[in-house]
Amino acid sequence: MKNLTPAIRNLLIINILVFIGTELIGDPMYQWFALFPLGSPYFRWWQFVTHMFMHGSFAHIFFNMWSLIVFGPVLERMWGSKKFLLYYFVCGLGAAGCHELVLYLMGSGALNVPTVGASGAIYGLLLGFGMLYPNYTLTLIFPPVSLKAKWFVLIFAGIELVTGILGTNDGIAHFAHLGGMLFGLILILFWKKKGQMYTEWE
Repeated sequence: MKNLTPAIRNLLIINILVFIGTELIGDPMYQWFALFPLGSPYFRWWQFVTHMFMHGSFAHIFFNMWSLIVFGPVLERMWGSKKFLLYYFVCGLGAAGCHELVLYLMGSGALNVPTVGASGAIYGLLLGFGMLYPNYTLTLIFPPVSLKAKWFVLIFAGIELVTGILGTNDGIAHFAHLGGMLFGLILILFWKKKGQMYTEWE
């Protein structure tokens, strides 16, 4: 923990505490803090933020937090904590917005099915890492495949797009993942245009 950057350490602690609280309290946590579709009687405005700190299983939080630890510190050291947190939440909120929009356009009747997880923000971190370090070689744990970061970004984006369009009903918010990447891309391009890509905010 002492080797983690400040924002990553705090995000990790909050996610773990919320996960423990969810395991102990159960359904009321989902009812109040998971993200419900806009037409649901359970929808609350704050769920756009709180759902990012909730996870549905140990595997879910483990892989999200592992990805946060792998990609997050590099970006935070590059941008500083304030700028990194802005990027993280823009990706997470953008992911939630895209997910809600897709549900609305599809006329989904699953109004009482909530969405949880930091995956939208995590996919934004993957996009950011791929844009800053496109030729850095990454290796998956399973399968043990090594590719440059830019190819990982394109492959993951392609998989999410295809599975989202096919509607595999796998319980994964694929368009939320794509939304996180999209909003991350928009913010990075904005920073590049303003000459703020590699500057740290005070």
